[in-house]
Amino acid sequence: MTEIAPLRTGLLSDQVYDRLREAIIDGSLAPNTRLVESELARQYQISQAPVRDAIRRLAHEGLVTYVQRRGSYVAEISVEEASRARELREVLEGIAARLVAASWSDEIAEGLNEELERMRAAARSGNQAKLRQADLAFHRRICVLSGDTLLQRLWGVLEPSLNALQVVGDPFYKGDLHELAEWHAGLISVLASGDPARAEATMRSHAGGRSGGRCQ
Repeated sequence: MTEIAPLRTGLLSDQVYDRLREAIIDGSLAPNTRLVESELARQYQISQAPVRDAIRRLAHEGLVTYVQRRGSYVAEISVEEASRARELREVLEGIAARLVAASWSDEIAEGLNEELERMRAAARSGNQAKLRQADLAFHRRICVLSGDTLLQRLWGVLEPSLNALQVVGDPFYKGDLHELAEWHAGLISVLASGDPARAEATMRSHAGGRSGGRCQ
């Protein structure tokens, strides 16, 4: 971060969290960058406590790792971790898609279209960081709308790894951002068709990175 703007009034830990998270997501803070509480506190002209709280939240999300007696670092995802996270995501999202297609309703359609509009807005802005988060939120909503509480809990356990993988483990989708957003419009159509088998196959292909509109 080359220039630090002053923090606004409000909960300082939330603001530090937001800024550090955005810097990790947009690549300003590269993997293995050390996060020194005292230095960050000095840059933000605040005490270390809000910085410490923010770093703890980022660690919970999987974006920061703590190394004993060395400190906190921006996370780096190994090839093995990335592969396993994709495998688990493919299974979970496939099941969620099957359940959503089998119980399609106006309420489900409204929820997914809300997420789609957020993806479209992010694509229009050209902000890959925002699109990454909107993409993940879209898939999180599918898991929620499945109505399966066990699946939702498992997604909650997996999501920090997916978040870290999405940010630091892979290059993001290099094609047209609008195309990626519109692929999700097509996915909604598949889910709305009421064909659980087709919905699961389509989702698993997407989550596994084999479709044209790959998500991370």
